[in-house]
Amino acid sequence: MRADAFIDIKDHINIHLMGIGGAGMSGLALLLHSMGHSVSGCDAENTFYADKVRSEGVDISLGHHKAHLDLYAPDLIIHTSAIAQDHPELIEARRRGIRVARRAEILSLIFNNRRGVGVAGTHGKTTTSSMISLIAERAGMDPTVAIGGESSDIGCNAKLGNGEYMVAELDESDGSFEFFSPDVAVITNVDWDHIDHYPTYDSVIEAFDRYALGRKKMSSLVVCGEDKGVQRLLESGNHRDAVTYGWGIGWNWGATDVRHLSGGGVEFSVNHDGAPVGNISLKVSGEHNVLNALAAIAASDRMGVSFQSASDSLGTFRGAKRRLQFIGDVGNVLIYDDYGHHPREIAATMGAVGHTFPERPVHLVFQPHRYTRTEALYHDFASVLRQAAHIYLLPICSADEPPLPGVSSFLIADELFTMGRNDVVVCGDFQEASESLCDSVKPGDLVLTVGAGSIESLSKQILENLKRRVSVKNVETVGA
Repeated sequence: MRADAFIDIKDHINIHLMGIGGAGMSGLALLLHSMGHSVSGCDAENTFYADKVRSEGVDISLGHHKAHLDLYAPDLIIHTSAIAQDHPELIEARRRGIRVARRAEILSLIFNNRRGVGVAGTHGKTTTSSMISLIAERAGMDPTVAIGGESSDIGCNAKLGNGEYMVAELDESDGSFEFFSPDVAVITNVDWDHIDHYPTYDSVIEAFDRYALGRKKMSSLVVCGEDKGVQRLLESGNHRDAVTYGWGIGWNWGATDVRHLSGGGVEFSVNHDGAPVGNISLKVSGEHNVLNALAAIAASDRMGVSFQSASDSLGTFRGAKRRLQFIGDVGNVLIYDDYGHHPREIAATMGAVGHTFPERPVHLVFQPHRYTRTEALYHDFASVLRQAAHIYLLPICSADEPPLPGVSSFLIADELFTMGRNDVVVCGDFQEASESLCDSVKPGDLVLTVGAGSIESLSKQILENLKRRVSVKNVETVGA
């Protein structure tokens, strides 16, 4: 059932968002505020995104409590999927007859009433939707945008535009992307993830099949033909009209002559239905970003944007926050941070780093995200992490999941040991990781912090730690 079958957003004036500090919820808050609703929110902790929403005049309380119902008098409560249905604030809201809805239910109401470009997939959603948003913006379309991370180019994760199009990153983690009916549906890839919601790989494929079938009539489906999960999706025969992209000239949109640039960036030639149409030069690195750019080119073509216009826009693309984001350089030690939390994402990031900085040994600090994901994929994590010269493991970020017996970062560490890596450092907290890393790092090395949890702050902690050490030592003896 689509959300618009039972909710009319126009009927609600005072809207309270639980979990407003998250990337997705904060974006929805900004959209609702721009639409003229009275918006308030709460979250368990203050975040970068909460500060952005607060700066727009939205009142945010720290913590979740049913007293907020009296404080803000909402007639609609929107909550993130991380908030349990039996939370006292939600129970009291229902008792009072206040409408309660999930984020995707409300966002889909905004999306489905526009010409929607929905970007789904296990990986690459944020970057791809950011690219499409930039292309549409530069083409004068003034799109509405809702992205699950901050775009460096539009300076936020959401904005209300006056144009007919809306570009949105759609979250498959809890199945809520099925609320959306795109005019252009993009699927970047299909992997087994979010094990708490999808018990088998088949259940993931089935969910993406329903998403693709749920698009509007006379709409477009853009998919990565290279991806094995997408290939399984296409085997159903339900999507014979799909527009494909990938390597070479065998797809509707293909990349050839890929050239990785020293110091960052990648150039490649683009072919449409086997014929060359031009070149693209990206400032962002990695083969995964070549595929992301092809997805953006294919989607923008369906929106009526010329290849040259899209290519020119992508040439200025600066990336999304926490997607191989440069943090700093201290004593010729480069520090980067990345959101990767699935083995395939980390492999793509490691590949980009290897192409860009082939001579730099990598100190990789990884914070596993969710007990269920770690239990299911610990072998795959170890296989990817072993590529780094130095490996540091942090405790698992629970993401509100209860602990599982026997599941910890030592699962990955023990697997690495069986692969011949007996030098893995398992750290108890951020402070220990920072000290251990800074003791061993040398000029010419590269530090990479990776994970979907709170590890973002560790990259800055390492940066400051190295600065302090440099201030009392000669730069050439950093870590000595």
